[in-house]
Amino acid sequence: MKAQIRKDGEKWTLVLVRELRQAPEQVWQALTDPAHLREWAPFDADGSLATAGRRVKLTTVGAPGPHVTETTVTRADAPALLEYNWGGNEMKWELEAAGGGTRLTLWTSIDRRFIAMGAAGWHVCFDALDRLLAGTPGGRTVGPDAMKNADWQRLHAAYAQQFARES
Repeated sequence: MKAQIRKDGEKWTLVLVRELRQAPEQVWQALTDPAHLREWAPFDADGSLATAGRRVKLTTVGAPGPHVTETTVTRADAPALLEYNWGGNEMKWELEAAGGGTRLTLWTSIDRRFIAMGAAGWHVCFDALDRLLAGTPGGRTVGPDAMKNADWQRLHAAYAQQFARES
């Protein structure tokens, strides 16, 4: 997975790119369907994210207490572009056909202090997404459970080092 940060004034954006073997239509379903989101995303959705203008409640998984964000899908151009807000962070997903599969790019606004943590967390989520799409779902590892995982710790250290050079 490729990761980078962008800074615009005081606004920080984490940009993650993952190459997936499946077609954009399959990846789109995994990004928008509540049953698929439960297998890999750091939140549960009470409805589909596939329709612009739709209001959906996103419940963060693994948070110390219930954290529910009510959001409106601001853009849903299947199977290419999805935008909404989660927990005060802008989320923009771009899907493009590439090499018989999909290049998935996530742009998310994030507090500077949490960029390496966020990159490691999304990396672990994207690994779960990849397994789901390959037909071997293993469930998601998010929040405090993810942070105890050796893979997350290794990824966090690597991203912290990378972003220290970039910022």
